Amino acid sequence: MTATLLPPIGWSLWQETAPAPPPRPFLTGSLTADVAIIGAGYTGLWTAYYLREHLPSADVVVVEARSVGYGASGRNGGWCSAIFPASRERVAARSSPEAAVALQHALFDAVDEVGRVAAAEGIDCGYVKGGSLTLARTPAQRLRLQAALEAERAWGFGPEHYRWLDAEEAAEHVTASGTHGAVFTPHCAAVHPLRLVRGLADAVERRGGRIFEYSPALRWDRGVVETPRGRIRAGAVLVCTEAYTARFRATHRRLVPLYSLMVATAPVPDEIWARIGWSRRETLTDGRHLLIYAQRTADGRIAFGGRGAPYRLGSRTSDRGVIRPEVFHALAAAVRDLFPPIAGVPLTHAWGGVLGAPRDWMPRVAFDPRTRLGWAGGYVGDGVAASHLAGRTLAELAAGVDSPRIRLPWVTNAEPPRWEPEPLRWLGINAGLLLTRLADVEERFTGRPSRIGRLVNLYLGH
Repeated sequence: MTATLLPPIGWSLWQETAPAPPPRPFLTGSLTADVAIIGAGYTGLWTAYYLREHLPSADVVVVEARSVGYGASGRNGGWCSAIFPASRERVAARSSPEAAVALQHALFDAVDEVGRVAAAEGIDCGYVKGGSLTLARTPAQRLRLQAALEAERAWGFGPEHYRWLDAEEAAEHVTASGTHGAVFTPHCAAVHPLRLVRGLADAVERRGGRIFEYSPALRWDRGVVETPRGRIRAGAVLVCTEAYTARFRATHRRLVPLYSLMVATAPVPDEIWARIGWSRRETLTDGRHLLIYAQRTADGRIAFGGRGAPYRLGSRTSDRGVIRPEVFHALAAAVRDLFPPIAGVPLTHAWGGVLGAPRDWMPRVAFDPRTRLGWAGGYVGDGVAASHLAGRTLAELAAGVDSPRIRLPWVTNAEPPRWEPEPLRWLGINAGLLLTRLADVEERFTGRPSRIGRLVNLYLGH
């Protein structure tokens, strides 16, 4: 099979390798609950899970527009990482340096807590905490990554959190083409994302929570959620809709949906793995500006994803949005460029989905005790561990539980800055995407860190 031949686009590796979920009812009629949660992805389900821990007798109801994990929670690259999309400088500017560091440590803890809960609840999601590698594959990438590492030292994060590997040390983890070195962090685990979200849903139901599928929220307000066939009257309403937040008139410009696409190989033969290494299942990226991400799956494949699909006018989302053959071809070429030994290994899956991005790249957790309305999200694709921390925090806010988490600097009732109206939103986002591509081209030609890239990162708060 050649690098340009793609499998049918749409059916994900995760869907094929996860057990079929149990059928769940859709909501009909009217019911009352203590808490109604909109969205059965990671954020909504972690919120429900911890609400039932804090308030065992509370009636917690989750409504989902499609099936559990239909959105980014069941389609992502399976990185349970401590990455936060906004820069620590931006977080500190809105709070304090100490608060920014506390948020980072809370994310470190969240990576471990996901694994702890998965083990305790018997969730077979292949959680392996092998850490994460960011490869430097050009001189410009090496310079930028080493500068970023020095910045981490200035924030007080030592080699136990982030450390530089030279080319030989990096090859002890994984053999990838053109590697000049790498930054390694232990604060990341690889997971099967769909197994995780479905297992979490089962755990919520075992704790007494109720989940209704194919019950999209049409509107919500203080104390009420309406769906096509039913209504919930609740003491609190928590909105956990991530990329699909843009579908609602009241929150249309709070987050924009951006597409991220993935491909997966067939199982890689053992003799090829012997040449590549990657035995500890570290998650993997490199220092390019147009993000890529990869993991070695539990069944010996390479799952490889990246950005590059254009933003759709009007914040539209649909399954048709993932059909971007040119982006899939670029991903196929990129994974084979990283790992030349897999040239003859076919691609078996190609899929994608949408992630939610706030205008300032700053995720938030919010709860108004007066109206009993709350929401969380905006992870910009780094949400497997962050959604755990957000859901746990939102549950504590709604339950009136005091903890250090409710004082973290992303907890705020201030509405995030809104995205521009169309067509300015479409023009700005897609221009940024183009500039990101050009930054990588500039570095290949000059061998120096891109000026364009610095401007884009400044705009995004990186």
